[in-house]
Amino acid sequence: MATSSEVEVDAAPTGGGKADTGKWGVREWGLLVSVCAAFFLDALDNIMVGIAVPPIQADLGMSTESVQWVVSSYVLGFGGFLLLGGRMADLLGRRRMFLMGVAVFAVGSLVGGLTSEGLVVIIARFVMGIGAAFTAPAGLSIIITNFREGPQRNRAVGIYTACGAVGYSTGVIVGGALTEISWRWTFLLPVVVAVVAFAGAVVLVPRDARRDAGGGTFDVTGAVSITAAMLLFVFSIVEAPNAGWTSARTLGTLAAAIVLLVLFVAVERRAAQPLLRLGLLRNRALVGASLVAAAILGTYMSFQFIGGLYLQSLRGWSPMEMALAFLPIGLLIMTIAPRAGKLIARFGLHWMIFAGFVAYTASYLLFLRIDETSSYLWVILPSIVLIGIAFPFSFPAANVQATNGVDESEQGLAAGVLQTGYQVGAAIVLAVVTATMAADGHGGESSATLSGYHSGLYVVTAISALTMVLTLVAAVRATRRRRAEAARTGS
Repeated sequence: MATSSEVEVDAAPTGGGKADTGKWGVREWGLLVSVCAAFFLDALDNIMVGIAVPPIQADLGMSTESVQWVVSSYVLGFGGFLLLGGRMADLLGRRRMFLMGVAVFAVGSLVGGLTSEGLVVIIARFVMGIGAAFTAPAGLSIIITNFREGPQRNRAVGIYTACGAVGYSTGVIVGGALTEISWRWTFLLPVVVAVVAFAGAVVLVPRDARRDAGGGTFDVTGAVSITAAMLLFVFSIVEAPNAGWTSARTLGTLAAAIVLLVLFVAVERRAAQPLLRLGLLRNRALVGASLVAAAILGTYMSFQFIGGLYLQSLRGWSPMEMALAFLPIGLLIMTIAPRAGKLIARFGLHWMIFAGFVAYTASYLLFLRIDETSSYLWVILPSIVLIGIAFPFSFPAANVQATNGVDESEQGLAAGVLQTGYQVGAAIVLAVVTATMAADGHGGESSATLSGYHSGLYVVTAISALTMVLTLVAAVRATRRRRAEAARTGS
């Protein structure tokens, strides 16, 4: 297993095709575009529908307690099924699971856009989350197994993760524009993108290698226990700010999730063909990248949540004005991310991640300056620009680190572990930030509201700063290991 942060540019290829030569043809670019379209859609939808929640509530007559599940049910389905989706991609075929996930997502999105029942919208969003849980690990593992480890893979992963980052950063823009027409378009437009991604994958993604039907059995008990554990865990975190962190419901669901997780570990230790080979979790590069992923998306989603409330609720900006305020993030990502592969090859994975968190931390610190009359140009824009730099530094590097050195037969599972870090991290950090804001933002006055925003930002900044320090330590250690290895070999 890979534990070094550096990129082995002369590693043996793990995928075939023209990508191994360093020059990409129509098939390589087509494969990448098809897979990237699905990842962009997963990220875009995660943000976009949140903008449409108020009109959904008004149009369908939903209560405040029920309408929040329009967002939460997607996170629940996504986070709950990621590990299962990743392993199924390895066992049943990456292309097959990718196509199935895109189809499930499209059906859920179509139903959500056409229904007039709030409950059906919530169920549709849950189904869309399940579809995303299958496409995300399958898509990343398709790229990993079709591009040579080293500069070619780094370039492909850089483009792939850039699409996800652009989806997260531009979701507010697209969501704001579509909501101006009708909230239903935030469901219906993704159907078109999903159809295009499906058609492209059918033609351009190589068929899965034929598997021996008698080669083993599927770990049903492990699949049920880990999926149920993840569902209960994500549910308890999402609901904790409303139910109370020490309420019987929160503590009960967390306890049930822990019991199921213990059961899962016991089952996997005895299974002939486990759903999750527990030894994979001894891969420090994978575990470290997953923790970094949790910090990346957890802090950014919380920053965007606070920024959206600040601009719309406190400053009175329209959804479209807020969307345009965040636009530089997407523009910077699109500019820098395609070059991430060269940057990774030059500086190494850990130094790229560290540089990203320097920019994240500086961004959140600068945003703490907000008040009732803050200038966009001098107070808000610097934070936005730094986020746009941090994303293309940290996102591709974390994805490459998580999958480098992992056996091809476990690439889907490794991608599922990484994506679980992203989604569960986002749920946990946002829940903690929301609870902190609620505890410090009472009173109804703008000063009290602003105090709540600052309290949430303190949490975000602290998590980012801690991650920055830890990644610096990891980068220094990796550099020392590389130099020691070079001294031993005389190179």
